[in-house]
Amino acid sequence: MSIADEYADNLHKGAKGSTFENARLLRQNETDAEKKLWQYLRNRLLNGRKFRRQHAVADYILDFYCHECKLAVELDGVIHEEQMNRQYDMARTEFLNSMEITVIRFRNEEVMNNMESVLKKIAGYLDC
Repeated sequence: MSIADEYADNLHKGAKGSTFENARLLRQNETDAEKKLWQYLRNRLLNGRKFRRQHAVADYILDFYCHECKLAVELDGVIHEEQMNRQYDMARTEFLNSMEITVIRFRNEEVMNNMESVLKKIAGYLDC
């Protein structure tokens, strides 16, 4: 395996082609909260760390991901309040944690109404 292949495998943890395709579609259909937060995370604007949006990892797509710090930032809309979705999110977080990826979550309303607080909390995880 080449160094580039090893890096990609480590970066994406064996994600399938269909997961990459779904991620591409999600990037084309961002929520308002995702668009707003991306303006602060893109181009290493926050603490000089590189973030990727709608990033494929194994069978999951992370809203935002900093590979350097192994940090996933997830934005939750109202659909995440339903019991079944909360259980799915918990299992997903446990899996990502087992891959040594830290997951932090924000409600869409937090991003839309209190960006300073959201960015401060994310920055707190970027001292890796």
